[in-house]
Amino acid sequence: MGKNKLAKFEEMKGFEHVVQAPYNQVKNSDSPFKGKWGKEFFGNDNPIILELGCGKGEYSVELAEKNPDKNFLGVDIKGARLWKGAKIAAEKELKNVGFLRTNIEIIGQFFAPEEVDEIWLTFPDPQMKKTRKRLTSTFFLKRYQPFLKKTGVIHLKTDSKFQYSYTRALVHLNAFNVVAETDNLYESEILNDTLRIKTFYEKQWLSRGITIKYLAFQLNEKEWTEPETGFEKDEYRSFGRSARDL
Repeated sequence: MGKNKLAKFEEMKGFEHVVQAPYNQVKNSDSPFKGKWGKEFFGNDNPIILELGCGKGEYSVELAEKNPDKNFLGVDIKGARLWKGAKIAAEKELKNVGFLRTNIEIIGQFFAPEEVDEIWLTFPDPQMKKTRKRLTSTFFLKRYQPFLKKTGVIHLKTDSKFQYSYTRALVHLNAFNVVAETDNLYESEILNDTLRIKTFYEKQWLSRGITIKYLAFQLNEKEWTEPETGFEKDEYRSFGRSARDL
């Protein structure tokens, strides 16, 4: 491990707005913040919004800046990535954004029933070969459902046609309530200040002429099934990140 990464990990330990609890530390125990994120972590009763797979936390930080009356928590397992957002939040003295370093597979151990108001999935890895690893698969949706409020909205923002097509098919197949959907966000009437927030990779996609897709939906109480396979795969890769499965 490089010295720079070690330095980031060490600095992360001193951030009051960062909780580090990877699976090998938590295992089967619940977080002490479960059911208490509002009062004990943020110090208020404002709505709690998660960004799962937040990477460097760019979106979480900007969401917090634009919405001071809401609490935002970016979640990712990569500590060196989270450091970036945590550092910016500390420098800007933002009190309504925090970061949780853990595995999303065990996210249910951190939140009580209906503790979370919204979930953002911003440019997740489409996981074209493994359905179960997709953050919008029924495998993960079943993990979000217990702690997401009944009226809670899940937001997917993606460059991936595969991710969008798969998720849209799943949403319609299971009769979820569609709040908004578009396969070309920046040409859509639903575009607003929140959706205009751009991450490093989103700027890259746009500069290459790749459209941004957006889908917002609410879960229901029914039994869910996966859509049939056969979605067109993405045939491009990002700069500065591992190639996607082709």
